Amino acid sequence: MEVRKDEFAAANRRAADRVRNTPIATDARYDRRTDRVVIGLSSGIEVAFHPRQAQGIEHAKPHQLAKIEITPSGLGIHFPRLDADIYLPALLEGFLGSRRWIAAEMGKIGGKASTKAKSAAARRNGRLGGRPKKSKEVARLA
Repeated sequence: MEVRKDEFAAANRRAADRVRNTPIATDARYDRRTDRVVIGLSSGIEVAFHPRQAQGIEHAKPHQLAKIEITPSGLGIHFPRLDADIYLPALLEGFLGSRRWIAAEMGKIGGKASTKAKSAAARRNGRLGGRPKKSKEVARLA
C-alpha cells in the first residue's frame, strides 16, 4: 500500500494535534516513602498509584521501581528492571491492566470480604455436609 504525501502530512497533523491536546509524561519516579509511582504530566497534574494496582509491576520490589524511563512520545513509562510498560492514555482512563487481570484482582478482593451473610451461608452449608459435590451429569452431544 502506497501512502500519498498529502495523506502522510494529514496524519502528521492529526498526531501533532493529539499530542498538543493530550497530557504527556514529563517526569516519572517511584516514591518509596508512600510506595507510589508518581507521574508528572505536561498539564501540571501529578498522577500517583500503588505499584500493586498495575499489571506488570504488581509484585515489584522497590529497587526494581527505582529506575523509570519516559517513552520518546511521552505517552508511556517503562520500567527497565522489570521490562514492563504503562501506557499513559490507558492510565488516565483508569485502566492499569487487561480486563482479565483487573477481574482477577477484583475477585481476590471480593473473596477476602467477610460479611455476616457470607458467614451465615458457610454455616448453613456446613450443616448440610459442606460444599455441594459437583454433579456428574454427562452432557449429551447432539
